[in-house]
Amino acid sequence: MAKRLVPLLNRVLVEKIVPPSKTNAGILLPEKSTKLNSGKVVAVGHGVRDKEGKFIPVTVKEGDTVLLPDYGGNEVKLGDKEYHLYRDEDILGTLHD
Repeated sequence: MAKRLVPLLNRVLVEKIVPPSKTNAGILLPEKSTKLNSGKVVAVGHGVRDKEGKFIPVTVKEGDTVLLPDYGGNEVKLGDKEYHLYRDEDILGTLHD
């Protein structure tokens, strides 16, 4: 469903990752321990040109796990799923295993 929306310029479409609220053994986790504002990149725009006309590509790619700011982005609802649209420069970093 998310493939119908293709971000323009330097926009990035992200599906936020919701951490589990309890362990496999059934122990409930406190809200603070599960709060890491991250998401998976679903789609990216092509990039943008600077004032001199030089092309600046988007720094993330589809499938990347990214660290997101606490505030910002635009909420987008496609079907029954919620996504968020961020500018490339608003994404704080990528997460690797």
